[in-house]
Amino acid sequence: MTYSGAVRVGGPADVHELPDLMISKVAVGSMDNNAYLLRCRATGSQLLIDAAAESATLIGLIGEDGVSAVVTTHRHADHWGALAEVVEATAARTYAGRYDTEGIPVATDVPVDDGDTITFGEISLTARHLVGHTPGSIALVYDDPHGHPHVFTGDCLFPGGVGNTHQDPEAFASLLHDVETKLFDPLPDETWVYPGHGADTTLGAERPHLPEWRERGW
Repeated sequence: MTYSGAVRVGGPADVHELPDLMISKVAVGSMDNNAYLLRCRATGSQLLIDAAAESATLIGLIGEDGVSAVVTTHRHADHWGALAEVVEATAARTYAGRYDTEGIPVATDVPVDDGDTITFGEISLTARHLVGHTPGSIALVYDDPHGHPHVFTGDCLFPGGVGNTHQDPEAFASLLHDVETKLFDPLPDETWVYPGHGADTTLGAERPHLPEWRERGW
């Protein structure tokens, strides 16, 4: 099966099968949020990125094997709406960027800093702290040993631009700087981008537009 990353609320998950990792993407909630279930193929251990909404949908996606961790990419309510229910059902440990934990009403077990590693099964994700959309937003980078990297960007990077900085030039400048220096600069064009809403993209598809984003200011 070919992965497209095109999902819709109420529809099935789309599954990206990598040699060591399976990524299931599903759309949930009134704001078309993406949630991502990551499964280590060697051990069956699972991690969920953004328990955004529709706890029944997410718990069904997780299945009987459970989930060891839930990572919240940032503190906006549309990204943690089902977190309490998922944690209650699975006893998963919770992770979030250190500077966003106070805005998430479910306690964060592990506050995350830039460069920290989150491990489940035999899979490791590297957290990158991106400031601007919120003070503590994090992206998660999976450096596939068999191919190109994959990055889960929350609301910090989408096809066509960085995340909403609420018409704040300083926040926009900060977010663009962090996205450039922590994602575009170290990672290759082939890097697959999984955003918090909507379609996937690659860094290569977006890289030529960085000067345009800077000039327009959003």
